[in-house]
Amino acid sequence: MDKQVGKIEIPSYIDNDPVQFMHAFQDKRDQELAGFIAATMGWGRRDIVIAKTEDFFRRMNNRPYDFILNFSESDAEKYEGFKHRTFKPVDMYWITKSLQSILKQYQSFEDFWAFCYQKADKADRELVAVFHEEFFSFYPEMPRRVRKHVSNPEKGSAAKRLYMYLRWCIRKGSPVDAGIMNFMDASELKIPLDVHVARQARKLGLLSRRQNDWKTVLELTEKMKLLDPRDPVKYDYALFGIGVNQTSLPSELMVNKNVR
Repeated sequence: MDKQVGKIEIPSYIDNDPVQFMHAFQDKRDQELAGFIAATMGWGRRDIVIAKTEDFFRRMNNRPYDFILNFSESDAEKYEGFKHRTFKPVDMYWITKSLQSILKQYQSFEDFWAFCYQKADKADRELVAVFHEEFFSFYPEMPRRVRKHVSNPEKGSAAKRLYMYLRWCIRKGSPVDAGIMNFMDASELKIPLDVHVARQARKLGLLSRRQNDWKTVLELTEKMKLLDPRDPVKYDYALFGIGVNQTSLPSELMVNKNVR
């Protein structure tokens, strides 16, 4: 697993992954928001996600922080015609409105995450569940369709995109992850579980559950903590890389060879 991490977690990985949008800006305020938007839209083929995210940032004049902070109703027309998977202009409008409210109330996106982290800790709840709750607290009139774009593990979701974003923001010393936030430690991160990571984990006998849900995230994260309790989610690179590169692993490591 460590060998696979070393092969995948290299600077060239950035060029073909949405994490590139965290490296495309110099200002931390832009990086925080660009990364969140890219991760939120991180659904489907990576090349398409990158193209759609680039399109969206062009509509923001490639200044996400200033655009969101100063967003007005007249700016909504810039979202007309935007579409990515199930994302439509109405979704991007309300996501922008929530982000604007966060910036005005908490000054920075990291400060909002820190607030959610502290609230989750006091209530013994999952961080991203509290994030979901607080993110949608500003506008009760927001259409329900928008909520599906920000996951909630208390509803069973694996919350892959949110924990991918947190991986980008929290891990330090990585040639890929930006490590620009400090409100939590990398040891507390959860694996950003998707079907590809789950498939390789099952082949290696790291998962017993068949569903790709929140309980599976917790099971796999606990297994990865046995390998490195300080930085368990680095193995996301290993499992992702094994699948993408169709790496041939020694047969003795393949516990479930019939997994497809």
